[in-house]
Amino acid sequence: MIHHHTPAAQTTGQAHPAHHPAHTALADLRRHLDAHLTGAAHAWLGRALDEAADHPDSHGPISAWELRLAEAGRRCGTEHADAVRVLILHAARADTDALTRVYRQGTADERRAVLHALPHLVPGPEALHLVEDALRTNDTRLVAAALGPYGARRLAPHPWRQAVLKCLFAGVRVDEVADLARRARGDTELARMLRAFAEERTAAGRSVPEDLYRVLALTAPPPAAEHGLDGEES
Repeated sequence: MIHHHTPAAQTTGQAHPAHHPAHTALADLRRHLDAHLTGAAHAWLGRALDEAADHPDSHGPISAWELRLAEAGRRCGTEHADAVRVLILHAARADTDALTRVYRQGTADERRAVLHALPHLVPGPEALHLVEDALRTNDTRLVAAALGPYGARRLAPHPWRQAVLKCLFAGVRVDEVADLARRARGDTELARMLRAFAEERTAAGRSVPEDLYRVLALTAPPPAAEHGLDGEES
């Protein structure tokens, strides 16, 4: 069963909510869009959300709200499209089957929106196959979206480590990896993999991504694992 919940907003400072829809509370996404969409775009969003809420089920080969997903960039602007699509998916109460259908049939932009919507719509592991599929692609924007809050919670250790290495190899900024510091802390296997990757790059005469050293520093064990309660090494 799919439960619709809103994770607490995690964006800070001047972060643009529409650029971080997986990390931003749905109410905050709507407030941001209400403040920044004008005229026809704002009216279109209201109609699209009402339509999705009133008619969430498919009628014919494709539901009306799925057509609105395809229109979001043209109607509301590419800078707002991810946030708009996430809100439509939520209004439609999209379950894992619907999310999978949109992901399989949609464009890369629509697939990315599905990945951004996962932490808002799916509390369990039943949509993990979508994250795994995105991580197999060479689309860096899909890889980054797959490593949002849902992937951070649900990926098993080895696939998660491989995904971090893929980010370094493909040039995806590790800042895109949700909960990186917590998952990397004390991970000696990740540290080994990072060092091996750096050695391979160096041996091939290639530069080592600066982000690799950032992640390697995060793998250091917490102080409690290095010292006993009295400060002596254990």
